[in-house]
Amino acid sequence: MFGAPAMKVLTGGAFRRALLAAVPACERETGHTVTVVNDTVGALVRRIKDGEAFDVVIVSPAALDELARAGKVMPDAHVALAKVGIGVMVKAGALKPDVSSVEAFTRAVLNAGSVGYIDPESGGSSGVYLAGLFERLGLADRVKDRVRLKRGGGHVSDLVLSGEVELGIHQMSEIVATEGVILAGPLPAAIQNYTSYAAGIGADVSDRSAAEALIAALAGPAVTPLLASCGMHRP
Repeated sequence: MFGAPAMKVLTGGAFRRALLAAVPACERETGHTVTVVNDTVGALVRRIKDGEAFDVVIVSPAALDELARAGKVMPDAHVALAKVGIGVMVKAGALKPDVSSVEAFTRAVLNAGSVGYIDPESGGSSGVYLAGLFERLGLADRVKDRVRLKRGGGHVSDLVLSGEVELGIHQMSEIVATEGVILAGPLPAAIQNYTSYAAGIGADVSDRSAAEALIAALAGPAVTPLLASCGMHRP
């Protein structure tokens, strides 16, 4: 496309949609084509430790620190990009449940015929958090027979669209970007959980300046409106 080497970007979870939306502008700004590979944060950490090659990785700050300790990313080049909260969705046309308070959210979960979220064993941050939240709210045993888990790297909205799940819970960026589902609302502030995403550069990157230029473009003002349209915010 530009004659310059392609940049391979590994991105975790919810940042994928925002990254794909930003890629054309970043390619124009940097002159490098961008190849995007998506998986859960936990899976990406395992893949990188197993030797997968990449130029830039976008995961949680804690995952970047872990990769830096393992010598897989440069420890001095981490840049915070975005954060995203968790929301509740139903199929378009369905009655939106009230999730404006912890009590209302609890009722909505108990009243739903089925509830879906990311399988925590896949390493998806929202699934790990929700499994713990259901335990803390006393919901885990009460709804365990009605919970449907989506493997990491997939979308809970798929379960809602297929009719397998009545109430889906996932990061809001995945909800607002999916046709056919509607956002009932974010988790109440008292139980909301934000996942932060930051970019790091591979320790074996072939062109550090190109990687830095790509990250600078992702952190720049031109991408901020794209993040907002994907349900994400700057940290």
